[in-house]
Amino acid sequence: MDLQDQLKNLFPEHIVEETSNNSSDNHLWMQNEPIICKYEKRKGKPITILEGYTGADHDFKTLTKEIKQKLSVGGSFKDDKIIIQGDYRDKIMQMLKEKGFNVKRVGG
Repeated sequence: MDLQDQLKNLFPEHIVEETSNNSSDNHLWMQNEPIICKYEKRKGKPITILEGYTGADHDFKTLTKEIKQKLSVGGSFKDDKIIIQGDYRDKIMQMLKEKGFNVKRVGG
């Protein structure tokens, strides 16, 4: 007897609602202006910076987490900017274009 069966025995009148496990791609707010993707060196180490997203901070943080997981790199979200450790401009731009974002490459 699994957990669902036990819950049905405890609460027989309860109607189970179907929940879909859609990916978080569907709720990100798209914008008209491009996201700026630029490259810098801080303390001699390369970083990639994404800025210019005008949606909710929560969506931008979700995007930060997805990028970090797919690239297996470190990074952070500070001051409405995504900072990724390393030069991953091409990969990040490709990922964002697949999601439907406009991306503009700046510098180098």
